[in-house]
Amino acid sequence: MGLWKGVRPAAKGWQLHQLDVNNAFLHGDLHEEGSGNSFVALLVYVDDVILASSDRDQIQQIKDHLHSTFQIKDLGNLRFFLGLEVARTQKGIAVNQRKYALDLLKETGFLSSKPVRTPMIQTSKLSQDTGTPLEENSQYRRLIGKLLYMTITRPDICFAIQQLSQFLDKPTTDHLQAAHRILRYVKNSPSKGIFFPANSSLKLRGFADSDWAACIDTRRSVTGFCMFLGEALISWKSKKQGTISRSSSEAEYKAMALAACEIQWLIYLLETLEVKMEGLAVLYSDSKSAIAIAENPVFHERTKHIEIDCHLIREKL
Repeated sequence: MGLWKGVRPAAKGWQLHQLDVNNAFLHGDLHEEGSGNSFVALLVYVDDVILASSDRDQIQQIKDHLHSTFQIKDLGNLRFFLGLEVARTQKGIAVNQRKYALDLLKETGFLSSKPVRTPMIQTSKLSQDTGTPLEENSQYRRLIGKLLYMTITRPDICFAIQQLSQFLDKPTTDHLQAAHRILRYVKNSPSKGIFFPANSSLKLRGFADSDWAACIDTRRSVTGFCMFLGEALISWKSKKQGTISRSSSEAEYKAMALAACEIQWLIYLLETLEVKMEGLAVLYSDSKSAIAIAENPVFHERTKHIEIDCHLIREKL
């Protein structure tokens, strides 16, 4: 959603319009492709529709056609969609969840809390055994779910939410306290979000990293990556790896493999949206040993135990 809604409309000067269907429809035929010289992208969620195109006349024709079929309400330029607030200037498009954040702070009683500057304490290492088990875990689960939705525009809390999501089954007082710290961090800047600059290029770059044996309970590593299209951040993830890595090099290599899969998916998506990339996609890593493994086509004793699917990065290279 964020990719075509932000980067290409911002970089290419596209129009963004929002529609609402008066009577939600459950059945119907969706013809995804048409013919003509103009390209129009539609995002449909139940009865909410977003139109994106550089051709204003084409947008109006689609509005007229939809109105004759479904009785739509034209909401004009895109400003608010599923809790996301969209603001556009000559410099680009900004997307945040300010109202959603303030509503969450009010609901949880943290609207007047003392703000903090970081979502987590850097030296904090949470585990399933720290703290006293909560008598009722539904409150913790609801809070983490609502914070998870905020990661759509808040990559700065992505790692912290990933950490706390591991304890949904049996949360403790320490886990709840850590979740409350995230609320206090959000209170510090509820309007923070992501920005798609209007002068951005269309070169795809990815950055991958890992935290070796970060999980105290399982000793599994954590993968982190972020993807940029030009100067715009379009994709990010923090995820615990599925298996234990026997070395930091292996953990870094697995992170590169996951990032390579994300790059491949983004390339397919860009092609579908008729976005022509500038040059080849580039993946960055700060691990010389992991880069050496990726560039070496020979399986040797130090790497043959790594899962076969991780070696897909060699094919991409």
